[in-house]
Amino acid sequence: MLVASFSGLNAQFVNPVKWTVALDMTDGNKGEIVMTADILSGWHMYSNEVDPDIGPTPLSVDWSKLEGVTLEGKLTADKVSHKEFDEMFGANLSWWTERVVIKQAFVAGSDHYAVAGTIRFSACNDQNCIPPQKETFEFTGFAKGGADDVAETTADTDAAALVEKPFANVADEKSDTDAGIWEPVDFSGTEKAENTDTTSMWYIFITCFIGGFVALLTPCVWPMIPLTVSFFLKKGKSRARSVADAFIYGISIIAIYLLLGLLITALFGASSLNALSTSAVCNIIFFLLLVVFAISFFGAFDIKLPSSWANKMDSTAERTTGLLSIFFMAFTLTLVSFSCTGPIIGTLLVEAASTGDKFGPAVGMFGFSLALAIPFCLFAMFPSWLQSAPKSGGWMNTVKVVLGFVELALSLKFLSVADLAYGWHILDREVFLALWIVIFTLLGLYLLGKFNFSHYGPANGSIGTFRFFLSMISLSFAIYLVPGLWGAPLKGVSAFVPPLYTQDFNLYGGVFKEYDDYEEGMKAAAAEGKPVFIDFSGYGCVNCRKMEGAVLDNPDVRTMIEDNFVVIKLMVDEKKKLPVPETVTENGKNVVLETYGDRWSYLQRYKFQANAQPYYVVLDPSGRLLSGPFSYDENIPRFTEFLETGMKNFSK
Repeated sequence: MLVASFSGLNAQFVNPVKWTVALDMTDGNKGEIVMTADILSGWHMYSNEVDPDIGPTPLSVDWSKLEGVTLEGKLTADKVSHKEFDEMFGANLSWWTERVVIKQAFVAGSDHYAVAGTIRFSACNDQNCIPPQKETFEFTGFAKGGADDVAETTADTDAAALVEKPFANVADEKSDTDAGIWEPVDFSGTEKAENTDTTSMWYIFITCFIGGFVALLTPCVWPMIPLTVSFFLKKGKSRARSVADAFIYGISIIAIYLLLGLLITALFGASSLNALSTSAVCNIIFFLLLVVFAISFFGAFDIKLPSSWANKMDSTAERTTGLLSIFFMAFTLTLVSFSCTGPIIGTLLVEAASTGDKFGPAVGMFGFSLALAIPFCLFAMFPSWLQSAPKSGGWMNTVKVVLGFVELALSLKFLSVADLAYGWHILDREVFLALWIVIFTLLGLYLLGKFNFSHYGPANGSIGTFRFFLSMISLSFAIYLVPGLWGAPLKGVSAFVPPLYTQDFNLYGGVFKEYDDYEEGMKAAAAEGKPVFIDFSGYGCVNCRKMEGAVLDNPDVRTMIEDNFVVIKLMVDEKKKLPVPETVTENGKNVVLETYGDRWSYLQRYKFQANAQPYYVVLDPSGRLLSGPFSYDENIPRFTEFLETGMKNFSK
């Protein structure tokens, strides 16, 4: 047997969720089915709040037997699921980690009862996902006389047991050739891939921090810096006292915006923020809101708070003294500058809320206010810097117009979410890209001084060097987007543009044929005399899409696969029914394979002793291992080496 081990996912069966199911009679004829999931560290199990049409398989319970029993209410969990926005699906996903207890209440209508069901669930970590799994349970008992036949069931499917006692092979009823390609392979010597942790909090903080610096450059904020710092320096009895006042002023700005973020969280709550981010209606509102902000920045109108608010804060600052006076001065700045900072804050809060994290708005506002506060403190410490700081002028209006174009481009992202949810197909990928190309081309022409908005006066053909280079960046970005109209991956903006499957015209797709049936693909490989590249994937596998975009769609990788391999792509969550259900023995239990997804998941478990996706192996047409396994790793040279190893061993 030709076997070549390669650094990737260790050849092991992943069992990240262990279930314990018990029946608890709480009061006479009332009881609960208590389902406890112990989740392996680093993994998360998707909750029952996940939309099954959007992404991973949500938690559910199919009740196969309810004799003498009536269910009361819905499934309830002992803790709230974590919610996080996923760019790949354009919606929020929710999951649990560590341990969660799910309960289903019921009433027994007679002395004797019987309850049986199947828990369906899926789980992922930062690199892999397991296919949809099933855990069955059954209880019988007596409502009033005591439970004489009530037993606790435990999901005990550890990897060692699976390896020591292989599954009953569905290939037993097939031909010898088919049975051969189902034979388990040996993965001795392989290494396990490393985990990587990511977080959205740093993304929110950095994004809002940059937004705060951009807000500094607007005509509502920048002129206030020298005025405020000069006020503190003149008012203070000593320079040390003036610097201290400026620090307090900066801290007051941070406190005000931080309170704003906390207020939004308190008003809406984490669950409501999740609803905002996933609701198509709310995303339409966000789209319209950002368009209004963009029009405001273009000079059509100003978004202002009532002037009486600013006047009241200003008079309050004059009447008070000490720290309170400085705080009200900071509040006055916040209100006066709202016409410029309001649209920026609104955009950043929408982006922070779209993560679904309860701390997102607070973290975002902290980053934004920190960027606003830093200049006041620095200029108070080093007042000589004020002499070299740029003076107020028309360049600040340019900043507002540039922000208007950016707001307009970002608004399409939210409209795209609603378009995908409702299936309108009015903003498919090429339409989205066409609008972006127009927006950034117009931005480049504006920066070159080819036109201006009437509110800001006539166009100025004479521009500075910095503005010239900005126009080059904008026009170059527009040109970069053009190949996307014909299906180019555009990995640099893949998180913003609609998915590639919405593309109507794609010259880049369909480079090689992919078989979706294992036996059919292996027969084709034998006929063509080529090795087999097998891709275990899933419709709800986020990391599978990332690998496709970052590695498999790379032109060199695609060409290598097209020229040298027969490709078999098996979706472990495929819902298409098998012509005839197949029964296998797995870990001492009879398991019925009802769908093609069940079958391909079983193939991965039986032949490769693994059940996480993405998962890649190279076989010969007889089903013997040539290279792999390879899991989630966006290192193209390593993936290329994995393919080359398979080709080299096949040539032997």
